Amino acid sequence: MRLRNLKNKEEILEKSSYVILDYHQYKGNWKTVFGNSHPIYMEIGMGMGKFLVENALKYPEINFIGIEKFDNVVARCVMHIPSGIPNLKIVRMNALDIDDVFSHEIDLLYLNFSDPWPKKRHYNRRLTSPIFLDK
Repeated sequence: MRLRNLKNKEEILEKSSYVILDYHQYKGNWKTVFGNSHPIYMEIGMGMGKFLVENALKYPEINFIGIEKFDNVVARCVMHIPSGIPNLKIVRMNALDIDDVFSHEIDLLYLNFSDPWPKKRHYNRRLTSPIFLDK
């Protein structure tokens, strides 16, 4: 996916009710973000968020968190999310930091269309490498 710069991305992220900017404070308490005890499903590398949004609308009894590394992608995603989806949150972070932000509270994890990092020297960057899977 080509990442074009979005000039007002910071403003979009700050104004969105879906984006969690101070995510470190919720480690071990992510259910409080949603205000319920429903299971939490997470998609790492959510891209434009279509899969995540469709599932949040289809399954209101499940909370969904999307993780994306790039501000531009998150901002573009937020611009296309319809309002009023209480079971959806987005975190802009690097997947390598997942164990610093979440503590055994994710019930299901999605890795849809992850960057394949096809070269052998990039093996440890893959989301399916032992480094990520251990986390």
